[in-house]
Amino acid sequence: MGFRLRRKHMIDLLFPVALFFVFALSAVTLILLAAGIYRAATENSSLQYTSRTGLAYISEKIHQCDENGGIYLGTLDGCEALILEQQYGEDMYRTYIYAWEESLRELFIRDGVEAEAENGRTILEVRDFTVEQLTDRVFRFTCTDREERTSTAVIGMRSGH
Repeated sequence: MGFRLRRKHMIDLLFPVALFFVFALSAVTLILLAAGIYRAATENSSLQYTSRTGLAYISEKIHQCDENGGIYLGTLDGCEALILEQQYGEDMYRTYIYAWEESLRELFIRDGVEAEAENGRTILEVRDFTVEQLTDRVFRFTCTDREERTSTAVIGMRSGH
C-alpha cells in the first residue's frame, strides 16, 4: 500500500483567510448599520420628548383634578393659563399651568393669595404653549418645543360643570 503525499496548494491557505476577512467585514458592517439605526431612533425619541411630555403631564393633571367646574381657562400676570381648582380641607387651592419666558410652568397656590407668573415652577422648556377650550368639557393644547416641533392634544373631562 502506497501512501500518497498530498501537495499543499496556495489556495488551501488563502481560502480560510479570505473567508475570515469576509466574515469580519460583514460583522463590522452589521454593527455600524445597527449603531446608525439606534442613534437615529434615540435622537428622534429625545426630540419628541419635550412637547409630548408636556402634554402628557397636563393630561394627567386634568384627570387628577376632574371635578365639577374645577378646570377652566384664565390668566395669570397676562399669561393664558389652565386653572385647576382643588379643595383641601377648608381651603381652596389653584394650580396654574401656563407658558412664561419660554418655559411651561406650574404654580400651586391657595385661593386669595396674590400670584405672579415668575414664581411658577418650570416643568419643561418650550417655545410656545396654547390652550383652547373647544366645548365646556374639551380642551385643545398645543406645545411647541425649542426645535419648532409642535404636538397637539385634545383632552376631555369626564365630569360636567
